[in-house]
Amino acid sequence: MKLSTMVIDLFTHLSLLNSSTFADLPPSFAYLLVGTTLLILVSCFALKSNCVYLIDFACYLPADYLRAPISNFTEHIELSGVFSRESLDFQERVLERSGVGDEACLPLSVHEIPIETSLNSSRNEVEEVLFTAVDDLLSKNSVNPKSIDILISNCSIFCPTPSITGMVINKFGLRSNIKSFSLSGMGCSAGILSISLAKELLKVHKNSLALVLSMEAVTPNGYRGHTKSMLVANTIFRMGGVAILLSNKKQDEQKARYKLEHLVRTHMGADDQAYNSVIQQVDEDGHVGVSLSRSLVHAAGKALRTNISELGPLVLPYTEQVRYGWSLIRRKLFAARKDEIHVPNFKKAFEHFCIHAGGRAIIDAVESNLKLQKEDGEASRMTLYRFGNTSSSSVWYELCYLEAKGKVKKGDRIWQIAFGSGFKCNSAVWKSISEVHPKVRNAWFDRIHLYPVEMPIVS
Repeated sequence: MKLSTMVIDLFTHLSLLNSSTFADLPPSFAYLLVGTTLLILVSCFALKSNCVYLIDFACYLPADYLRAPISNFTEHIELSGVFSRESLDFQERVLERSGVGDEACLPLSVHEIPIETSLNSSRNEVEEVLFTAVDDLLSKNSVNPKSIDILISNCSIFCPTPSITGMVINKFGLRSNIKSFSLSGMGCSAGILSISLAKELLKVHKNSLALVLSMEAVTPNGYRGHTKSMLVANTIFRMGGVAILLSNKKQDEQKARYKLEHLVRTHMGADDQAYNSVIQQVDEDGHVGVSLSRSLVHAAGKALRTNISELGPLVLPYTEQVRYGWSLIRRKLFAARKDEIHVPNFKKAFEHFCIHAGGRAIIDAVESNLKLQKEDGEASRMTLYRFGNTSSSSVWYELCYLEAKGKVKKGDRIWQIAFGSGFKCNSAVWKSISEVHPKVRNAWFDRIHLYPVEMPIVS
C-alpha cells in the first residue's frame, strides 16, 4: 500500500468517528495522536523502501578442459622456462599446502606456452567469465537487460578502456541512462564493497534493479620473478566470477532469495603493517607482482576483530554482548590475572558462515578467532579446493555450495566475511526469505554429491 493511500485511509477513519470520541480530550492531545500516527506510518514506509533484496546470483562454472591439476600446473611452469629450480620448488611446496585441488581452473591463455598475457587475452577472460554469468543470471530469471538501472563491476588489477561495465553494456545492450561504476584496486573484499555501493545507490534510486559483477582476471597477473612473497599469488589464484541481481522493489520480495540485513566495512590502511601485507610492487629485476607478506594472517585477524566489534552489537543476543562486555571490564580491573576476553558465540547469531577462501591459513585463522567448528568452514574449504582463490567472488561460490547441499533454510542468516588489500575486512549479513531448492542448476550442481572431500594434511 502506498503512503498516500494510508494517509487518506487514516483521515477517513478519523472523520467517521463520533465527535464525542475526542470531546473530552484537549485539542493538543488529539493533534499529538494524529501526528504520532502519521510519524509511525512514514517511518514504517521509509524502512520498507530501504530494503535490499537479492533476487538471484550466478557463479561462473569453467569448462573441464580449463582445469589445472597440480601435476599439470607444476609441469607447465617448468616448461615455460621462466623460473629457477628454487622458484619452481617453492611454488610446488606452496601449492601442496594451499588447499587448492585438481579441479580449480585457469583461463585458456595461461595454459599456453609461453603464457599469453596480452590485453586481448585478458579481455577474453573477462568476457568469458562475466558474459557467461550475466547471461545465465538474466535468462534464468527472465530479466530484460534494459530493465537494469544500476551496474557495478569490480576487478582489482585489470582495468581496461572501455571499462568492464562498458564491455557489459555493449554486449547486452543496456540502457543509455544506466548508472554504471567500475571499481579497481580494491582486492579480494571488493565483492562485498560492491554490494555496499549498490546498497547506497538503491537508497537514493527507488524502484531499481542493480546488477553487481565480481571477478579477478588471472591472465595479466602472473609473476615471472623470483621473490618468494610474490610467487605465492601464482599458486592460489584461479578463474572465477559472479553476477548478482539486487532490487529495492517491494514487489520483488516475493521472488527474492535473500534480504540484506547488515553490511560493515573495516579499513586498516592507516596501519603500515596491514597496508603492506598485500601490495602490488616491482621486484629488483623489474618484474611486477602482488606480494603476500608473512604478516597477512596477523593483519586479517586484527581487521576481523575490529570489524566484529562493530558487527557484534547488531547481530548478537544481549546475553553474549553482556558476557563480552564483562570480560573486558574484568580484564581491566584485574590486569594481573590476565583473564581471557570472552569470544562471543556467533553461532547464536548465524546459521552459516562464508569465509573468504583466500587460502588454508586464512580459513584456519578465522575459525580459530571466532571459535568455530570445522563444519562451519566446510563451504570455504570446499570452494578453495574445487575453484581455488577466486578473489572477490569466493564468498558467493561458498553460498552456492550451501544451497546445493540443501543447508540453507528459510529464515537462516548467513555471514559473508571477505578480506582484501588495503587492508580491508568487509562483512555482509543476509537473511534467507524463501526456500532454496538444492536441485537448482548452479556452479556446484554437477558434482555436489562428491563433496565434502577429505583435505590432505601437509606438515
